[in-house]
Amino acid sequence: MKSLVLCRHHLPLEPESARVIIRPFIPTETHRILTIIGRALALPEEDVVKELAAVLSEFDTRHFDITSLLLRHYQKVLPHVFTQRPISQERKLLIGALFSGEYALESAALFNPSIVPHPDQSGMAEGGLRFVMSLRATGEGHISSIEFRSGRIDPDGGITLDQVSRFLSVPDVLPNPSYRKKRFLTKLHEMNCHGEYCGRVMDPLADPFTLSDLRKSILAVKQDVQPNTIELTRSLERIQWLADSNYELSFSPKLAMSERIIFPVSANESNGIEDARFVRFVEDDGSVMYYATYTAYNGRSILPQLIETTDFLNFRVLTLNGNAVQNKGMALFPRKVGGQYLMLSRQDDENLLLMRSDNPHKWEDPELLMRPAETWESVKIGNCGSPLETPEGWLMITHGVGPMRKYCIGAALLDLEDPTKVIGRLKEPLLAPEGNEREGYVPNVVYSCGALIHGGRLILPYAMSDKASAVVSVSLDGLLERLRS
Repeated sequence: MKSLVLCRHHLPLEPESARVIIRPFIPTETHRILTIIGRALALPEEDVVKELAAVLSEFDTRHFDITSLLLRHYQKVLPHVFTQRPISQERKLLIGALFSGEYALESAALFNPSIVPHPDQSGMAEGGLRFVMSLRATGEGHISSIEFRSGRIDPDGGITLDQVSRFLSVPDVLPNPSYRKKRFLTKLHEMNCHGEYCGRVMDPLADPFTLSDLRKSILAVKQDVQPNTIELTRSLERIQWLADSNYELSFSPKLAMSERIIFPVSANESNGIEDARFVRFVEDDGSVMYYATYTAYNGRSILPQLIETTDFLNFRVLTLNGNAVQNKGMALFPRKVGGQYLMLSRQDDENLLLMRSDNPHKWEDPELLMRPAETWESVKIGNCGSPLETPEGWLMITHGVGPMRKYCIGAALLDLEDPTKVIGRLKEPLLAPEGNEREGYVPNVVYSCGALIHGGRLILPYAMSDKASAVVSVSLDGLLERLRS
């Protein structure tokens, strides 16, 4: 049998430290905040104007709208501004700059990509496809976020990335998101928050309810229960934590795909948004939703989360429910099978499992799908994104960890009607790290969070040793033949 021929596409997917955002740079100690503000208030107005001009001259061309960002950071320290005198706009901006700093999102790595068809295919040549690629960007402190790229696959199989902008922009976080009451209560119950105080907060709320509704109810209970007990405080903290973990984001439609960045918002992801696996999901009625599972990391523990979007401009970020919401590597099938949602997972950090659900937000009772079989995957196996539908079955791209913690990419074929049946599996890796792919932050690793099929080929973006990314493609027929043999 002929060996599979991988076509390597030469695309610029390397970290670029010049792509930066402005983040708050605010000390945790109140006395230091007051000292910094005091120095700024003591400056004569002419010095304020001079110093601000120097800041804007140095940094203005590196950002879309630096003044709005500086004013936003000024608002964060406004409660500590200890003067009743009017403050000029220039002094507000300078104070904002004193509590701001640039952050290079991808200075350390740009890796673990996934790829899906773009929601807008207008103007594409017949046989071509526009796509969206997500990537995990990592910067100082090993904080990870989600970046995007767009590009096209030409009818002849060539792959081109759209020009990557020098600028980046974080989305607006909607100030008053809404919540589904039943889903919220289910998660509170899983968090062991279902006693008297939880009921007193949640019972008066409608379905759906808003963040402002929730805060009013929390305040009412806090005022009504006197003195506040430790149990009350813990219950209210858990409710507020859950609300903060479910939020909505919105980008300006004027931003190019590469200018959009999803940076950690909630406390449970304060140290990173890791390994987003995007999938274009088609419901039974033909409606489309793009989902992404990702791992929220707060520096101590991980929590699987879900992203929903239809346009890559407006996003909902949600916690997941169920006893199987644990560990990394959850990947949703692109449509229902047998009337149910299906999800790949790896709760035991060793084997591949499969879950079924009537609700994409609740996952329980995983069943074993595949164990490690070959030496190159004998430590553990996992998925490399959502399965891909083919006439022969569900094509599941896998990763395996073997001797010397070497990560390789493999593939398996699942029955279309009953995906618990593995009907084909590669004995040798589809892709193994070689040459300079072996060198990086985590050596000897190739890894992906999602592929797609187009024009009779598997398009597989992959990360190289947790540093940079690349793209290969391979004949789908050739791969299926190998899987069936």
